[in-house]
Amino acid sequence: MNLHLTLHLAPWLEVVLRAVAVLVAFLVLPLLVGQTEHKVMAHMQGRLGPMYAGGFHGWAQLVADGVKFVQKEDVTPARADRWAFRLAPFVALIPYLVALAVIPLSPRVVGADVEASVVLVLAIIGVGIIGTLMAGWASANKYSLLGAMRAAAQLVSYELPMVLAVASVALAAGTLSLVGIANAWNPWWLLWQAPGAVVFLVAALAELQRPPFDMPLADSEIVFGAFTEYTGLRFAFFLLAEYAGIVVMSLLFAVLYLGGWAGPLESWLGWLWTLLKGFLVAVVVIWLRVSWPRMREDQLQRLAWVWLVPMALLQLAVTAVGVVLTS
Repeated sequence: MNLHLTLHLAPWLEVVLRAVAVLVAFLVLPLLVGQTEHKVMAHMQGRLGPMYAGGFHGWAQLVADGVKFVQKEDVTPARADRWAFRLAPFVALIPYLVALAVIPLSPRVVGADVEASVVLVLAIIGVGIIGTLMAGWASANKYSLLGAMRAAAQLVSYELPMVLAVASVALAAGTLSLVGIANAWNPWWLLWQAPGAVVFLVAALAELQRPPFDMPLADSEIVFGAFTEYTGLRFAFFLLAEYAGIVVMSLLFAVLYLGGWAGPLESWLGWLWTLLKGFLVAVVVIWLRVSWPRMREDQLQRLAWVWLVPMALLQLAVTAVGVVLTS
């Protein structure tokens, strides 16, 4: 965070405070999304547990899940590559911490204001898939390996349309800085960048392996994919990485397409508007999980290459023409 308020802080102290603030947000926001998913799914599917655990509106459901993961035995398969198997959850989780550090909540509330922050976020998000590949390969389980290969193919297919959609926004704003993109946003973007927004949201769901794009985790086909052999806290870290990915993608969508901190009293409450917009996007992600059935692998690839890539290229071309005509 930008902490130049009334006190002049030493550079090292400012760095420490920013790191602590980002770490706290990284621990709190994914858990909040997880609790929200419990509630939304409970309402939509009539689940009793998440609504009554602990009394008032099921507040203890998340606590109960945490206790369950902590008390479970940490098992490493005998034939597994132990170092890769144990490191995989952290490799999947840490990239989202780095990405969250450079996503601004407002011009003054950002962990690290990097000039080409949108490029850094897209690059670091792609690193998370390595954790899934490590988990699948190191588990010495054919279902885990198959799930990891599906995840890698999914990443390759949907990384391109996502990058093209973001490139369109960066071209329209004339900058690769997320702060600059949000400052250049105006309500007309809801119209002329709408196809790119749809492409980005769909590609983000596929990157996160969320339903209806959860083929790498298809329990009815390959048990639980790359995470089949994981138990206890290591499995919980993979779940936390999923929720952290939802937070990062939702906030990124809010900054790119919804104006981020644009709103009433944005000089004071801008960070709150960004969080609220990101929260609404996260609710949409959860709603899609409940509402849509899982796609087949061939349908997944067809959607990416036949529909999303052409849509993203068309959006990029329209944006380029618009920028030339208005310059």
